[in-house]
Amino acid sequence: MSTAAIFSPPFTSSNLRSLSITSPSSFPLINSSFKSSSLTLQSNPNPRLSLSAMNVTSQEIQSQISFLDRRETGVLHFVKYHGLGNDFIMVNNLDSMEPKVTPEQAVKLCDRNFGIGADGVIFAMPGWNGTDYTMRIFNSDGSEPEMCGNGVRCFAKFISDLNNLNGRQSFTVHTGAGLIIPEIQHDGKVKVDMGEPVLKASDIPTKIPPNKDQSVVKSKIEVDGLHWNVTCVSMGNPHCVTFGRDGDQNLIVDELNLADIGPKFEHHELFPARTNTEFVQVFSRTHLKMRVWERGAGATLACGTGACAVVVAAILEGRSERNCTVDLPGGPLEIEWREDDNHVYMTGPAEVVFYGSVQL
Repeated sequence: MSTAAIFSPPFTSSNLRSLSITSPSSFPLINSSFKSSSLTLQSNPNPRLSLSAMNVTSQEIQSQISFLDRRETGVLHFVKYHGLGNDFIMVNNLDSMEPKVTPEQAVKLCDRNFGIGADGVIFAMPGWNGTDYTMRIFNSDGSEPEMCGNGVRCFAKFISDLNNLNGRQSFTVHTGAGLIIPEIQHDGKVKVDMGEPVLKASDIPTKIPPNKDQSVVKSKIEVDGLHWNVTCVSMGNPHCVTFGRDGDQNLIVDELNLADIGPKFEHHELFPARTNTEFVQVFSRTHLKMRVWERGAGATLACGTGACAVVVAAILEGRSERNCTVDLPGGPLEIEWREDDNHVYMTGPAEVVFYGSVQL
């Protein structure tokens, strides 16, 4: 893959589909090209930044363009969003149920040194089985998870921006974890009905023997010679939630060497499909703090499904109320596990970072 990307500052929903540029000198973008640039900007103090090899004529620059609707062979147009620092390359894939990027290409695109840099690539696809849209995602390691909480919030804002929607909006999304219903709030945050948590051990899946009905709640497992108490939850993808080891009064999550311990949980033999792992510190019954090691992505700044799993696990262990603020490295999420419908609701931000083009 030859990478040639054009980066621009954030847009708003009003200028997403139509950009008006009056002259090349006023065009607010940084051009980054690797291996394919034909002209270096002499005034640029950074030798890695150069004019893209894509042929952007003055006529194109001065005309109205629908950026994501452009069709160029071998070129992918994208928009990058983040939810509390959990960042994704969003692709308008509404014309096909076949992803425009392969898992191998996704790995290269997500590389933070030689690619765009992201935790995953998300595809907005046509709806399936009566839903408005379909969401698929490739992780930064090329694997395909069933769902992603921060990703679905970014997906919702992406759809809203694509369609220039304003105010409160909701739609149905088909995912590998089933039906998900995100709703854009008046304040711009996204509230997502994440559905019911899965607690049956064999469905999560985990080989840890159930110890509460068919669930795994505050069960002991050995990781790297230490015994950890874990509760297992699926929010459409597997989660192992721990509030600490035997003898811990309250886990101090900032003291953990996540890069060391995270992979040992992810690849533990007791998790046949690997697992996401959340390490949780309790401040109060309505305030939790977590760090996460994501399956297929490693340490990330946020994990929406993980925050949901944390609150479910905290309630099952008698540590919290049903409505909690969960602090993640990238910021807080509001999580509620409702008793009346057994659904988990997640509310948090999703923001555009930049748009660009990359040569595949």
